[in-house]
Amino acid sequence: MAIKIEMLRCFRAVADSGSLADAGEILGRTPSAISMMLRQFEDHIGAPLFETGRKSHLTPLGHLIRQEATRELAHFERTVAAIEGLARAEQGHVRLIATPSVVQVVLPPILRRFMAHHPDVRIDLRDADSLTVEDDLRNERADIGLATIGPVAGYQRRKFLSDAFGVVCPVQHPLATQAACTWTDLSAHPFIANGLCSQIEDTEFQPILNAATLTVHNTGSLLNLVQAGVGVTILPRLAVLPQSADLAFVPITTTPASRDVYLFTPQPNLQTPATKAMVTAILDAEFQGF
Repeated sequence: MAIKIEMLRCFRAVADSGSLADAGEILGRTPSAISMMLRQFEDHIGAPLFETGRKSHLTPLGHLIRQEATRELAHFERTVAAIEGLARAEQGHVRLIATPSVVQVVLPPILRRFMAHHPDVRIDLRDADSLTVEDDLRNERADIGLATIGPVAGYQRRKFLSDAFGVVCPVQHPLATQAACTWTDLSAHPFIANGLCSQIEDTEFQPILNAATLTVHNTGSLLNLVQAGVGVTILPRLAVLPQSADLAFVPITTTPASRDVYLFTPQPNLQTPATKAMVTAILDAEFQGF
């Protein structure tokens, strides 16, 4: 007969309490059941663990086995707690990747609430452009993604927010004084193109885009150039908010164009409890955009 975890529990309870009756109270079992399991344990070992039938004194071997039993039971209890914690999303690991503006503006309150309710879940958060988000999802380097991309095999895709495009310029720029502007207003100023411009399909915008001699793909660098007066650009409002102190965002009245950000999640049956809890936290935020 193999040594069972219940044998170790029974032996430790008797060793700690000094009697079968007290051990039975601790474990919620009858003294006879405790005695039978203890006898099975000693039969398996092939040596007595107590000096007398009263179980008040351990043999030298009993002392050694008590130490090992205590260590093993502690390890087992930690393992059980970890398993139960993973199942309840109290522990675990979530890999989250999103575009920089989403990370800086949308996720902070979501993560603050999530971490308050799941303090032991480890979160690996990265910001990247949409193409990198797509690549990480396809190669299973992320569990959840937020980006402006098409469907990705193996992931559910749902619209999370719409973010309207507008003209971005320094606060002292002439366009900054306008409540809104048109493509004609924009065409009178040097324009810096960026990767998101491809999402604007208005034919009146194409001459402005074609005339641009400078294209910048990194949003941080783009905003720095706009602040420096190199030119104006077009971005979704969320992309401007983190650095909006010296920049103005002016809506465009001649286009309904917006950036749609999608939430990518594994199929429900493939989500770990921690991932499922994070998905719920994101969806519960009900962020509507601008």
